Amino acid sequence: MIGQRESVSGAHFAFTDRWGGVSAAPYEELNLGGAVGDDPEAVATNRELAAKSLGLDPARVVWMNQVHGADVEVVSGPWGERPVPEVDAIVTAERGLALAVLTADCTPVLLADPVAGIVAAAHAGRPGMVAGVVPAALRAMTALGADPARIVARTGPAVCGKCYEVPEEMRADVAAVEPAAHAETSWGTPAVDVTAGVHAQLDRLGVRDRQQSPVCTIESGDHFSYRRERTTGRLAGYVWLG
Repeated sequence: MIGQRESVSGAHFAFTDRWGGVSAAPYEELNLGGAVGDDPEAVATNRELAAKSLGLDPARVVWMNQVHGADVEVVSGPWGERPVPEVDAIVTAERGLALAVLTADCTPVLLADPVAGIVAAAHAGRPGMVAGVVPAALRAMTALGADPARIVARTGPAVCGKCYEVPEEMRADVAAVEPAAHAETSWGTPAVDVTAGVHAQLDRLGVRDRQQSPVCTIESGDHFSYRRERTTGRLAGYVWLG
């Protein structure tokens, strides 16, 4: 259920795999995405199971309506009766409030400044990485008092540069914005490495404590992959302050 979990000075990071939930095929088992065609009751049960396995109150987990953009929302609590906004990053200074990001090949980015007590979750697909969603999240964090030199950054399971094949023109367009994302597949065709691009952006912004998951979602049968399966579930990354 929880494929990776880490705590750093009171900041907590976790990434799920696809197992331990109740969803039926093709979403089996732990689909946490509510907009992929799965039974809403199964998704709600999965979100509750995942949250409780992390010691979280499911009602205190904030999700996004992700749209592959670069908009950021600063939150102080759950959305409640408000519509979930179309954003690809959320930031909070509230302890015990968990931020969640959904992915199934895109790069989930979790950020925390444990000293300032500020965390962020960002959804960095190829369009979002190019648009600058991660720098936007960093700006929102620093506006609240975070220091990039103290920020801990973790990126979760995502499609790797050796598997993310794209047309040559698309690779050139991405590399013009972020050269570090220029890649080649293991079979010698043009590719994009979104995670490498994200880490290059973080490095330029002064974030030194960075780690990335070794898992490629296309290669791993333990993780959902949209490019591999098309109709499938979504993984989640969670970040919160204890």
